[in-house]
Amino acid sequence: MTPELRAASSFPLDEVAALFAAAYEEYVVPFHVDEAQLRFMIETFDLDLDASRVALIDSEPVGLANLAIRGERGWIGGIGVVAAARRRGIGETLMRAVHEQARERGLREIWLEVIEQNEAAFRLYERLAYRVVRWVELGLYDGEPLGDGVREVGAEQAQARIRELRTEREPWQRTDETLAHYDDLRGLEAEGGAALFRVVSEGRAALLQLAGDEATARALLGAMRRHGVVALFNVPRGHPALAALRALGGRVTLRQREMVLSVENAPGPPRGTSAAGVTG
Repeated sequence: MTPELRAASSFPLDEVAALFAAAYEEYVVPFHVDEAQLRFMIETFDLDLDASRVALIDSEPVGLANLAIRGERGWIGGIGVVAAARRRGIGETLMRAVHEQARERGLREIWLEVIEQNEAAFRLYERLAYRVVRWVELGLYDGEPLGDGVREVGAEQAQARIRELRTEREPWQRTDETLAHYDDLRGLEAEGGAALFRVVSEGRAALLQLAGDEATARALLGAMRRHGVVALFNVPRGHPALAALRALGGRVTLRQREMVLSVENAPGPPRGTSAAGVTG
């Protein structure tokens, strides 16, 4: 049965959040979304609910695909199908539908990340003409606080230094556009570089951007550890921060493939679904 597709914006936000949570049950990595978390994602990552899609079977929501938009670039900010409706091609139908939304809005490319262990999703994205750009990794540092020669500075000063020194593109969740949505950024600077981070909860800090060589990264991570266990998120493989993490005795907890799709090469709407059958 071909699902009915509707814009996510046509549903109350709490219902979209509940569907998001249900679609990620039994996922490779536990992931819980409530209304507050979804609102945070919309505001911080620029999720566009008009372009995002919800799939329904017999008028019951069974899956969703979130599309974030910034200029000519898009990002898949979550796609999932509830357990009872999986393995029916609904995920592919949703992806093709958001591709069409991207095409209508003039996007040139769509980015996403897929966890290493999620082979089924990876094969789907390959079939839909996404290509792997690089690996990104998540990690934790909970060793001894360090950081001689590191000073805390304003976020703007640290970010200006990072822009001077960084050598590769930041993933969507850590771009300058994303960081512009935060009002609690903190900066660190050392002789060889700088870092931006947030204290996300008591005893936990999140690295957002870092530029500098490995020795500088060790000092910056060590200084950040004074604010709690340090979480690293989607750091490109080969980045000095990951070498520093390992040197300090921290650990990589997860790996993801970062993939991109050229929208002009994106497969069209799912067979049997007309433009009239996708309600907005």
